[in-house]
Amino acid sequence: MISGIQAVLFDLDGVLVDSELLANHVWVALLAEHGLPLTPQAFMRNSVGLTHQELYARLSEQHGWTPPDGFPARTDAALAQSFERVPALPGAAVTLAALRDAGVPYAVASNSRRDRLDLKLSASGLQPLVPYSFDPEQVGGRGKPLPDLYLHAAQALGVDVRQAVVIEDSSTGVRAGVAAGATVWGLLAGGHTHDALPAELLAAGASRLLHSHAELLQALRLPAPATLPG
Repeated sequence: MISGIQAVLFDLDGVLVDSELLANHVWVALLAEHGLPLTPQAFMRNSVGLTHQELYARLSEQHGWTPPDGFPARTDAALAQSFERVPALPGAAVTLAALRDAGVPYAVASNSRRDRLDLKLSASGLQPLVPYSFDPEQVGGRGKPLPDLYLHAAQALGVDVRQAVVIEDSSTGVRAGVAAGATVWGLLAGGHTHDALPAELLAAGASRLLHSHAELLQALRLPAPATLPG
């Protein structure tokens, strides 16, 4: 394991599961039906890492749009159906198994609400490899970019957050990790990655950028797991 790092804290969407594009398709289609046509690229740039409440606030601020009656419930149902087929990112299971085998504490800290978090872990097949996961409700609703989720996760693992590395794919998440006092690495492996994302992650405070879980495993200086998942 790399010197000075005692634990690894993962975001979920776009870091362990490739869910951002699935969610993007659902949102863009439903928004268009309700009078707000956005390109997938425009929506993605302004939504990654946000809670639904934050997203509605941003849509109101930028476009003067507010969700009509029934829209949140319809969106929730469509997202749940979409996430039932969410895949793990290539190599994610290997990374988690390598940490497990090396005895390195790790956890997931996500802005997803609990039912969504559990659904994505289960559907992707990663649930057995994730012993600890945390959502905003466990920190009084104080999700990212506030540091509370990562502070709580580190405390639950019994490590100093300054000795943890956070793996993130959004500027919102990077800011949360930096505010917590952790080392933060950006992962550019999800299907939602766009040309401006590397600069956005670095500007938010990421100290390193990686392009795959294979690169992450090498950066952590971890051997491959004794038994490959799957």
